[in-house]
Amino acid sequence: MKNKEHTRQVRDTVVKKFKAGFGYKKISQALNIPRSTVQAIILKWKEYQTTANLPRPGCPSKLSAHTRRRLIRDAAKRPMITLDELQRSTAEVGDSVHRTTISRVLHKSGLYGRVARRKPFLKDIHKKCSLKFATSHLGDTPNMWKKVLWSDETKIELFGNNAKRYVWSKSNTAHHPEHTIPTVKHGGGSIMVWACFSSAGTGKMVKTDGKMDEAKYRTILEENLMESAKDLRLGRRFVFQQDKDPKHKAKSTMEWFNNKHIQVLEWPSQSPDLNPIENLWKELKTAVHKCSPSNLTELELFCKEEWEKMSVSRCAKLIETYPKRLTAVIAAKGMALQSINLRGLNNFARPIFQFLIC
Repeated sequence: MKNKEHTRQVRDTVVKKFKAGFGYKKISQALNIPRSTVQAIILKWKEYQTTANLPRPGCPSKLSAHTRRRLIRDAAKRPMITLDELQRSTAEVGDSVHRTTISRVLHKSGLYGRVARRKPFLKDIHKKCSLKFATSHLGDTPNMWKKVLWSDETKIELFGNNAKRYVWSKSNTAHHPEHTIPTVKHGGGSIMVWACFSSAGTGKMVKTDGKMDEAKYRTILEENLMESAKDLRLGRRFVFQQDKDPKHKAKSTMEWFNNKHIQVLEWPSQSPDLNPIENLWKELKTAVHKCSPSNLTELELFCKEEWEKMSVSRCAKLIETYPKRLTAVIAAKGMALQSINLRGLNNFARPIFQFLIC
């Protein structure tokens, strides 16, 4: 039976005495350890320049090299494949192993199980329009973006997020199409809210009751848009941003904007990543769920409270770094963006503010 190995301190002492000119025999006598042990420690130190324990090979792998390559290939080609499915496929070729073994193999190749992001389904025309918008507005000055009042509607659920789906993905690939779940809007145990913001801070937030049509939307605008613009000191020549929802683009709605002399920024369809309010929605939902609302009334109250708490500096930073967002959209060729780091980004300063009709 193998004796207990010597401590790191003893091994370091052996090397120290060897460097001082002591021979194997004298070191053995001084430390009362066998001469052969002293020799083994010195030889290991000469070869690896350390006295620490080196990694040991352990038990041989239960998976063949061919099966390991197959596992990695299957997970890369089918990111939503489950561990159970991978386990059954390996058993079919004669390699019956535990799920943790499969996980370790995938982890070593850089594939980890992550929650699939939910992103709107994008057609080629959507990608093309987003890319065209980003290209057209890349040269706009930061001061122009400060005159924009951004708006959107979102659903906020009472009890957390929808069911999660895990995918096998590598770092910085969470927003690739094969790693996301296309979503559509639907109701449930939640509330729908409309809100707006600018670089000067957050504007009004309104809960919408029932299905919002163009009449209800105009009421929201009538009661909240101009007041928000006034509170944020945007002046009379601000630009209003909204998406291309049918009720937003209805003839009666556009006539309302014309009568109020409000300039509307034309917006590409299915392009939430272009709207910086999406960052605030994410932060809002995280903050609201930490409040643990127990009913829809509390949910609405917490939403409005947390929305008002959004700092002006946070809003200003989102608009200050908007050119970086446009650059990212161009780099992604109009596809869904990966998370944008909004710290330490430089602005672009070119003097044209174009309005795109897509």
